[in-house]
Amino acid sequence: MQHAVGSPLPPPHQPGQGPAADWSSAAPHAGQQHPGAYPGSAPPSLPQAPVYTGGATSGPGPQAHAHPPVPQHAPVPPTPDTTGHVQLPQGDFVTMPGPPPATGPADPASAPLAVLLIGPAGAGKTSVAKYWADHRRVPTAHISLDDVREWVRSGFADPQSGWNDHSEAQYRLARRTCGFAARNFLANGISCILDDAVFPDRPVVGLGGWKRHVGPGLLPVVLLPGLEIVLERNAERSGNRRLTDEEVARIHGRMAGWYGSGLPIIDNSQLDVPATAQVLDEVLARLLASPPKW
Repeated sequence: MQHAVGSPLPPPHQPGQGPAADWSSAAPHAGQQHPGAYPGSAPPSLPQAPVYTGGATSGPGPQAHAHPPVPQHAPVPPTPDTTGHVQLPQGDFVTMPGPPPATGPADPASAPLAVLLIGPAGAGKTSVAKYWADHRRVPTAHISLDDVREWVRSGFADPQSGWNDHSEAQYRLARRTCGFAARNFLANGISCILDDAVFPDRPVVGLGGWKRHVGPGLLPVVLLPGLEIVLERNAERSGNRRLTDEEVARIHGRMAGWYGSGLPIIDNSQLDVPATAQVLDEVLARLLASPPKW
């Protein structure tokens, strides 16, 4: 699995800052299990082309009509088969999920959703996100932060080079780009699932940033398997997405801050990808039945 941000750790915020800063009201509902107790733990319209109307020369003398006037023609309306610019709805923030219909609970397999899958490097975010998107009954897009970051070729902030100003700037830019893409997909009836390694001690640029980019209806879910699992998965990676064991351990340790935050947490240590996607659907059904108050 890729670290959506498979990268060295950004510096944590000062003491006192944490997930409660932006999403603190996401407390578990009474009677529900602990977050870790889920099973397994427009563009603008294009300008119309001008219609050339020509014109007759005027003035006294024999040259007045040397060139006959060009007849003016009204624009020909397009036929149904004519292709051209298609006006798309303007992308907007996804709103909070509404109450479930009276006939029964909302079905996460068909409802339009915007999901943020959070987890450390090696948690299985990308594999689960792709599988979940592939098996929905409605159009669904998977937006990977790592893939968008790697659009930068020359000057790419390589995670193996450490955390610096270039890394910070490119991560912020990638998140804004992903958020813009998500809003456009949602405005056109396509659900989205995004994956990112969001740290609980960096709420402004992490979860709070995603909330600003996508909208208050974003549904965050944390994948947090055991440390030995993420170390094994990281060892299977290659290239700049493979991190050192020490860094993976530090990232995993910081992710533990999500416990007690109110966000749903899935421990997928003993679950394969299809089983994890099924648990994800169950978690989302609960969130849709009782929309979170982030």
